[in-house]
Amino acid sequence: MTNPTELLRSRYGEIPFNYEIDWNDSLETLLAHRSVRSYLSDPLPPGTLEWIVAAAQSAPSSANMQTWSVVAIEDQERKTELCKLANNQAAINQAPVFLVWLADLGRLAHIADSRGLPHVALDYTELLVKAIVDASVAAQNATVAAESIGLGTVYMGAIRKSTQEVATLLNLPPFVFPIFGLCVGYPNPEVQPAIKPRLPQSAVFHRETYKLAEQDDAIAHYNDIMKEFYTEQKMNVAVDWSQHSAERIATLDYLKGCKYLRKTLNNFGFKLL
Repeated sequence: MTNPTELLRSRYGEIPFNYEIDWNDSLETLLAHRSVRSYLSDPLPPGTLEWIVAAAQSAPSSANMQTWSVVAIEDQERKTELCKLANNQAAINQAPVFLVWLADLGRLAHIADSRGLPHVALDYTELLVKAIVDASVAAQNATVAAESIGLGTVYMGAIRKSTQEVATLLNLPPFVFPIFGLCVGYPNPEVQPAIKPRLPQSAVFHRETYKLAEQDDAIAHYNDIMKEFYTEQKMNVAVDWSQHSAERIATLDYLKGCKYLRKTLNNFGFKLL
């Protein structure tokens, strides 16, 4: 079992607190998460995906409406097409499985139609938000389950820049929207990704009320930690984390095809009232 102090040091770039806790495998799996972008081609053992989906279905669901679905892509030709649609990220081709997570209100629409009932609530943004939250919580359960049995994962949000093409490839009906992908497979042992430091808790963890101005010192400290991380990992990043993040929201270039998301959602049947 990994030393929890060392995991905390990796996650924050320092030891942020010294409170004692009964350490366990679940905490180790969570704190040891890292994005894996290089995979072996080895297939997953039979039944692995079913257990991962069982973990996903064990996540909370708003009103138990279970407004998500997931499509497992194992066919190499289809993975290659999805890779092209997601900025040609090689991990999609390498991983034996690519999971596409869906905000799925189509199932409820189908049930209502089959019973002769209207589904006017599906026209409202709140229902889509519920579906996205449900899918995200389920996917994170799946991620933790996969990593707990020695698999690696990495999320791929880039599929949203080509949502219509993804929907066509996966034969998605109206009211079903692809929100992100997830590579799952055995990490390439020759490529060891580091645990990336996160913001200090003083920037994200608030008690009683939210405090924005008080985050400045924590953010400045994090910039220093990330500069050290970039140097250790030999990453050619010329600016600090704050500048890098600010530049991403300074123009629409970062959004690429996603900047037309409302129109795309309308095409999928969502009125977003």
